[in-house]
Amino acid sequence: MELPDSRRAGRLRSWLVPDLALSAAAVTAFFCLFLFGGSTKLFRDSDTGWHVRNGERILVEGVLPRTDPYSWTRPGNAWYAWEWGADVAMGAAHRWRGLEGVTALFVALIGVATWLWFRLTWAMGGDFLLACALASPMLSTTNMHWLARPHIFSWCLVLIWLIVMERREPLAWRWYHLAAAAGFGAVWANVHASFFFGPAIAFLYAGGYWLQRILWPETGAPPPGGFVLAGLAAAVGSLLNPYGTGLHVHVFHYVTNRELLQRVGEFQTFNFHSEGSAQILATVVISLMGAAFALVQHNVPRALLLVGFSVLALRSARALPMLALMLPAANAAIRGVIPHLGQVSDALRYSGNLRKLDSRLGGLALVPLLLALVAASPQRAGFPGSEFPIHADAAVEALPPQTRLFAPDKFGGYLIYRFAGTRKIFFDGRSDFYGIDFMKQYIDLVQVRPGWETLLARWNPTHALLPLNYSLRAALEKSGWKILHTGPVAVLLEAPAR
Repeated sequence: MELPDSRRAGRLRSWLVPDLALSAAAVTAFFCLFLFGGSTKLFRDSDTGWHVRNGERILVEGVLPRTDPYSWTRPGNAWYAWEWGADVAMGAAHRWRGLEGVTALFVALIGVATWLWFRLTWAMGGDFLLACALASPMLSTTNMHWLARPHIFSWCLVLIWLIVMERREPLAWRWYHLAAAAGFGAVWANVHASFFFGPAIAFLYAGGYWLQRILWPETGAPPPGGFVLAGLAAAVGSLLNPYGTGLHVHVFHYVTNRELLQRVGEFQTFNFHSEGSAQILATVVISLMGAAFALVQHNVPRALLLVGFSVLALRSARALPMLALMLPAANAAIRGVIPHLGQVSDALRYSGNLRKLDSRLGGLALVPLLLALVAASPQRAGFPGSEFPIHADAAVEALPPQTRLFAPDKFGGYLIYRFAGTRKIFFDGRSDFYGIDFMKQYIDLVQVRPGWETLLARWNPTHALLPLNYSLRAALEKSGWKILHTGPVAVLLEAPAR
């Protein structure tokens, strides 16, 4: 029998000594903040700007915006602020400590996602050493979307949901589990538009286990009923949002609008010929290999999970990080075939012993200290001056209040942030709000296609803030527009007097 002193020492060790998951989370946060350059790289997408200002507006006014408060091209049009929960968190972080606070929030969330990724690995029965190896392609793939945007919240939510699904118990038969699933769905629906993944994953598990029970009844697959109820509860919970079913209809129309998504870069297929894409390609290959191994081992839900997200990732670069989060399923499937590959028993035993040792650790007592270190980071945060017209801030600020400023969508979110919504913008990254017709006209204008003068006259901007290499810049100068300011990123022009 273990002595009381030994038990106390074990509990103390569990609280104070970090396990692999917490250690990896801390290393990820350190890398993101100091080596990756998170204090600027997290802001390389200007959509962060309107998310922050929208969250602050909600905190100050106490109500959600129902119409657009930021543009002069579509003022007062109906707007779904579908990620308002994340916006509020970002706005609160900004009110606390400016963009440094926003940096701390997302560095912490990225670290939490890494911690949850390892917890999911253990829940799926993954191998210790293989988890260490797969952490590299996971981080290399997810960091392509390390941005201060609400999708980071969804990464954490999908990992938590998968851990629940992997308990392999029909938890949803109990009313309090149904209530928890509904509450989880409600939180997800108010944080990010990917909330439909919750019910979809639950139904995938239900269908997978149903097939498994038919094809291989000897595997002892759990009954699918609990997963169906969990998915239904999450779906019902997602209705608890300010827009009701209107949110679901809006998101459905958006994600099925191929013509619109074809013009949004992050929804295009990833270029696997680009520099540094080897580990991202490895993520896809390992996932498909894991799907094949899972099917050989008669684990249909995991095979469907890996195949489904692989298809999404090959169609849209935005889904690649989500596929990387599914690598624990590939880990477990590969671990299942390792004993059949020959002289690996010693390595497997060694890895198993490391996992036994790791399972006795935790280090949760260190979490407040780690969060405090992230929050206290002296890094100066801001939008990178190499990508945004920071040099033109004073010149834009000096323009008359009634100015109709034309600027590309890349600058729109930054301008909303810089002027706190007081300087109305032409266009920003809310493609679902502006719609396909507006986007087509915008592209025709900036690419100086036939009829661009008619479009320019229709909107009748008084000023333009354009990247230096835009064809429209030269066209406007030939039309008599005057240069007011030139910098390393953009040029500010004024329309000729009429």
